[in-house]
Amino acid sequence: MEPLGEPSPRRKKAYFWLMGTCVALIVLAWNVVRFWSVPAAVVMSVVAAVIPPAAAVVANWGRGG
Repeated sequence: MEPLGEPSPRRKKAYFWLMGTCVALIVLAWNVVRFWSVPAAVVMSVVAAVIPPAAAVVANWGRGG
């Protein structure tokens, strides 16, 4: 069992990929997609806004406290 202060490597990797996806969605939405479809860019931003809380849940899932 890992110490409470340090998430497992698997959780770190999942958090990294989720947050990387979040950043990529925002960058693509407002630097590329908005030229073709502003509503699609807004939808991408909304999806990106939901990812950080979900990433925090994934990173802390099953930890005692």
